[in-house]
Amino acid sequence: MRALVAEAIGSALLLAVVVGSGIMGQTLAAGNDAVALLANALATGAGLLVLITLFAPLSGAHFNPAVSLVMAARGELPWPRLLPYLAAQVAGAVAGVLLAHAMFGLPLLQASQHVRSGWPQWLAEVTATAGLLLTILGGVRHARDKVALLVALYIVAAYWFTASTSFANPAVTLARSLTDTFAGIAPADVGGFVLAQLAGAAIGGALGGWLFGADKDAAGA
Repeated sequence: MRALVAEAIGSALLLAVVVGSGIMGQTLAAGNDAVALLANALATGAGLLVLITLFAPLSGAHFNPAVSLVMAARGELPWPRLLPYLAAQVAGAVAGVLLAHAMFGLPLLQASQHVRSGWPQWLAEVTATAGLLLTILGGVRHARDKVALLVALYIVAAYWFTASTSFANPAVTLARSLTDTFAGIAPADVGGFVLAQLAGAAIGGALGGWLFGADKDAAGA
């Protein structure tokens, strides 16, 4: 139960950071989207560093269905726990969006009108999610005590080098369709993003397992 609560709270706070910093950044940037994106990226990276550090001992700090699926496939998350993890992540993510709206005095229920579609966006999500899984698996193998920092830095970078600003998370994508703010995504575009993220997770999980799963003395084989 503590693991599920950790996943729910972590997902909620992550979305509160993503959506809230987007609202704040856009408000203070006075129309400068580059400044707003920078604020959004830095806040998200900082939030991830804290949340992963706090909750990893309890649940693994997945906060992401794509990560949980890969961990289940690797035998590191029991399959009976997968669906409860996914439910906790999605419920927490939606709650985080509502919390951000409440903090900024916005209508709680919204539908995003921010169109994010087309093959460049989908390719960006495949790349972002594959890179995230490689970061996690490589970090666990070679620098376990630095995984939180590695993930945070990767996400900050991916905000800028991907055309989609790196959602890389099906629960985050679904929740962000419920906010018509800087961080939003139109509900009609959610399906394409989620499919791209699952493809990226499969690629990153398979490649990461091959690269980082072998014993050190077999390196280079």
